[in-house]
Amino acid sequence: MDVVKVEDAIGTVLCHDITRIVPGEFKGRAFKKGHIITAHDIPELLKLGKDHLYVWKVEAGKIHENDAGLRLARAVSGPGLTLTEPNEGKVTLLADYDGLCMIDENHLLEVNLIEELIVATRNHGRPVRKGEAIAGARVIPLVIDEAKLMKAEQIGAANQIVSVLPFHPYRVGMITTGSEVYHGRIQDQFGPVVQKKVESFGCQVVRQIVVPDDAEQIAQAVMTLVNEGAEFILTTGGMSVDPDDVTPTGIRQAGARLVTYGAPVLPGAMLMVAYLGQVPILGLPGCVMYNKTTVFDLVLPFILSGQTITRAMIVKLGMGGLCLKCEVCRYPICPFGTGA
Repeated sequence: MDVVKVEDAIGTVLCHDITRIVPGEFKGRAFKKGHIITAHDIPELLKLGKDHLYVWKVEAGKIHENDAGLRLARAVSGPGLTLTEPNEGKVTLLADYDGLCMIDENHLLEVNLIEELIVATRNHGRPVRKGEAIAGARVIPLVIDEAKLMKAEQIGAANQIVSVLPFHPYRVGMITTGSEVYHGRIQDQFGPVVQKKVESFGCQVVRQIVVPDDAEQIAQAVMTLVNEGAEFILTTGGMSVDPDDVTPTGIRQAGARLVTYGAPVLPGAMLMVAYLGQVPILGLPGCVMYNKTTVFDLVLPFILSGQTITRAMIVKLGMGGLCLKCEVCRYPICPFGTGA
């Protein structure tokens, strides 16, 4: 920090706020800490009675906080993000569209381990809306060694640390199983719940087929929907281990490749994930019908953003996989399933 004459301060960084006072009218900040002095500022500073200023001289190899914050934000930013202008060194990364927030946690950790650099993000694997803040980046001091930024830029150049994957409007086929529904003894209450959830992401339910608890008919329904162009299939009912719950058997008989049957998530332990070719198939447990937030809410955004579900992805949901069933559900702003 140096004390310099105002006329000699051009290009330096102000180390303190400067207040303007107009008696009876105004009292507030005229220049903020971190401001880079320009020739245009000199007359105004002199009017404020400032003959000398406390400033940082930005030396070779040193970067001002605003420029540094912008470089850091660019280093960690991947597709689907827009950067705000720096404000006191902080740059916010905003979602360009509705999609899935993706955070490379290991490389984010590498960046944050660089002293005097910070990047704070939303949770990985959460649905986000266009315009929402996804991350914030800034540096701690007013000026920082460029070598630290270059290290972060090297990490970011090889990895998409923060990004947003867009959701795709899938053509969805639904299979409702259960002899009680098939024979009209009770009304289907499962289908409307599932349909509402997928339509909230812009998907279209192109057909719903109701079948009894019969594995062969379930398999045929799967094949019918695929042949009719369904890009994503959801089955409701028949997912427990009771002898007459044969939905998993029917899905296998259709030729689907099983990814997992069971998830370390409550509610939602009896989830089934399978693929028939490129078409994802979810066997939804009964809890989806009557619980506001379940494993379905955790897995659905991954599928709609075009990701292929693996067993490891499902197993990782166990960290945070216990829903606390809060009196007021705030999902996705909560810890449920944050291990993903």
